[in-house]
Amino acid sequence: MNPTTTLRHSADPEAAQALFARRVVVHLNEGAAQVQPDVAERLRFAREQALARARAQRSVAAMTVEPVGGGVSALRWGGNGRNSSPLWVKIGSVMPLIVLVCGLLLIRHWHAQAEIDAAAEIDAALLADDLPPSAYSDPGFSEFLKSPRD
Repeated sequence: MNPTTTLRHSADPEAAQALFARRVVVHLNEGAAQVQPDVAERLRFAREQALARARAQRSVAAMTVEPVGGGVSALRWGGNGRNSSPLWVKIGSVMPLIVLVCGLLLIRHWHAQAEIDAAAEIDAALLADDLPPSAYSDPGFSEFLKSPRD
């Protein structure tokens, strides 16, 4: 086996990621030597932009998590000035509950409508049938329905 193509399993995932990143960089650098100069310049510029975006995302992610005792982050509902959350954060945290309740109400309405439609279909079939309504109340009719049909 070639040691440059096999990944050693490590207990530390960050070490494995760093190893993979180094191997990718080596392969990209080897391929960059065979590329035309204008393509190499575009690749260098794209790499710099990608690195700048990655740094910006890391800094934004580091600033958005607010640790509260023991490294646990939490939304602050308090109203003591600088620790109070904006209104949209409070609304955003309640929205999943509102959507869930609306979804359950919609499912209940759909189920009730399906039952009404099924009952209306049965009533329409009974009214369109040739039998008189008194035949349905006859005790022999229920026995007729229970008997197997050939």
